[in-house]
Amino acid sequence: MSEVAIGDYGFLADGHTGALIGREGSIDWYCPSRFDTPSVFARLLDPEGGHWSIRPVQATVVEREYLDGTMVLRTAFHETRGQAAMTDALALAPGVRGHDIGSQSPQTLLRRVEGLDGEVEFVMELDPRPGYATDPPEIEALTDGALIRGGPVELHLTASVPLQIVGSRIGAQFTVHAGEAVEFALAYRDRSLTDDHEQASPGVSVAAALEDAVEAWRSWSEMHRTYDGPYADQVHRSALVLRALTYQPTGGVVAAATTSVPETPGGSDTWDYRYVWLRDLSLTLRALWIAACPHEAEQFFHWMDGAISPRLTEGRHVQIMYGLNGEWDLAESTLAHLQGYRGSQPVRIGNGAWDQKQLDVLGEVIDAVYLFRDRLGELDDRTQRLVCVLADAAAETWTEPDAGIWEAREGDRHHLSSKVLCWVALDRAVKLADKLGDGANVRSWEAARDDVRRTVLERGWSERAGAYTGSFDSDELDASVLLLPLVGFLPADEPRMWATIEAVRRELARDGLVHRWAAERNGFLICTYWLVECLALAGDVKGAVELFERTTGYAGELGLLSEEVDAVSGEMWGNFPQAFSHVGLVNAASAIGDAQRSRGVLARARRVAHRLTGL
Repeated sequence: MSEVAIGDYGFLADGHTGALIGREGSIDWYCPSRFDTPSVFARLLDPEGGHWSIRPVQATVVEREYLDGTMVLRTAFHETRGQAAMTDALALAPGVRGHDIGSQSPQTLLRRVEGLDGEVEFVMELDPRPGYATDPPEIEALTDGALIRGGPVELHLTASVPLQIVGSRIGAQFTVHAGEAVEFALAYRDRSLTDDHEQASPGVSVAAALEDAVEAWRSWSEMHRTYDGPYADQVHRSALVLRALTYQPTGGVVAAATTSVPETPGGSDTWDYRYVWLRDLSLTLRALWIAACPHEAEQFFHWMDGAISPRLTEGRHVQIMYGLNGEWDLAESTLAHLQGYRGSQPVRIGNGAWDQKQLDVLGEVIDAVYLFRDRLGELDDRTQRLVCVLADAAAETWTEPDAGIWEAREGDRHHLSSKVLCWVALDRAVKLADKLGDGANVRSWEAARDDVRRTVLERGWSERAGAYTGSFDSDELDASVLLLPLVGFLPADEPRMWATIEAVRRELARDGLVHRWAAERNGFLICTYWLVECLALAGDVKGAVELFERTTGYAGELGLLSEEVDAVSGEMWGNFPQAFSHVGLVNAASAIGDAQRSRGVLARARRVAHRLTGL
């Protein structure tokens, strides 16, 4: 298991998968070819799970940064005898630029150590453990490195220094002086899909491949720098993270790059997040649009349409998550041989929530269509049917209990957020009616929409709590009620809604971060950013700015966010990096910008009125 705090990892990506690399230079998580395939490095989840470390022999001061506009990581090591820097990346296909980055990625990890001053001695250890550490590897020495085979996995390591092979591990010790460089590359091949006489090969020089990856990421970044609101650096870094979490072949955005990092120390809330959630859809599309990524937003939209429409049948609830290619069966199992992140078990692959009934999905999907209505123009027959079937489902099922947005496994309830998202489904369908053809049941949708609203206002409010609560006829606060202003159900400054916002801030954010419910140990980042949006919408710009800056400060030197944070220690928890948290950051920054502009317009209007009236 990893002793490295999850927030101390850097993240590399190539449009197909990702890798986590610790401050000391160890790659502790890597699933080659796709985010959701079996790992070859999983020390994140078990000491014997496999890793690839390159580190100085002596203790050093470490400084890290992403090269500007990229997902290429540079780590500087400062020790008594000298200084060196290591550059790490997942290779991109040579010459790809802009929106094509991630296409035909060569599945190769690149690592280059450069001497900057004096001399620094390094040790390299490659400990491959394919198949979630179940396929013992065989290693063959080659003139340029080594060939590793385990199960269907083949890895070709090339190195510019001599290697030592001991059992199933490969090592090297080397010294870099100022002006010198040592290079490594690790290429992956699935032997079950290719000619067994072929070998995985990095193919190009590491220096050239790193330079090409930098240029490729920067070409994408330059196309997406038109956001002109506050916190532009943080918004752009979040946009890069969302792009890095995107599976390029289909456009699906995974919730996170990892599985089984718990939400609390020692907790059993160890879920697999390497899939694509519809729950995140409209909020993610909005964030991508704000961050000047309309192409990525459109690609994600079409992934959604392609995943849902073929399985759209009467009487079947809409699935809440899918695999990267739209796979629907995400059956959950456990890996008992892995100890888990800091001993948290079980380690899970797959996600048993895939077949839950979550009514909020209906609103997320139709709201996505509504957000894209101008870009889509005339809706094709498939999209028309999609909206009509889902709106009909919202009208028919909104009165039913469901698992809710937090995917509770202890039984269905009448979750307020689910009802409100059904209202969103109906409200947006009514607004889209003139684009939906003969299948639009507008009167039915209008009637159901009004029924949902009336019922939420009556049964969602608790006099005892003085707020809207998590479920009907309950007195328990739940941070999901912060969605009400964000989806247009109620204005943030409406008296009862403002009382709810204040109650959440008072009861669920005592340590400065919003917790989903009172008993939750750690603050939930997306909920905290929802509160930022609510404060901005209500006109409390100062409070919104203070909360945004305090929350975003947890991202650390690399600007990456997990799902939750312990506000006392500052340590992150949950799978990493977390797309939903970065979505929340982007949307919250935009809300602050809108509120600042509105306040500026109002102030200017008052000054003009003063000059005209003399009052």
